[in-house]
Amino acid sequence: MAWTILVIAGLLEVVWATALKQSDGFTRLGPSIVATTGALVSFLLLAVALKHLPAGTGYAVWVGIGTVGVAIAGTVAFQEALTAGRVFFLSVIVVGVVGLHLVER
Repeated sequence: MAWTILVIAGLLEVVWATALKQSDGFTRLGPSIVATTGALVSFLLLAVALKHLPAGTGYAVWVGIGTVGVAIAGTVAFQEALTAGRVFFLSVIVVGVVGLHLVER
């Protein structure tokens, strides 16, 4: 269950970070509310997951999901470049996240 909560927390990190970009420095109300609420819930879920997982593993997985998710969201929503180098290094992060999950079972 801790892993499920951690994945949800990571996905919410993607939501709040993307909304933060759309908030235009907290000058747009809707995205600002989504960003702050998403961040709060994401942190709370991370804290719950860390009750049952090692801190280093949980945090690394949370950040990894957020990093890869926001990079994908940036490519889709904001037309950020998706170069071969970005794909390679994002793939390395995915391998690391999966590896941490496998060794912590």
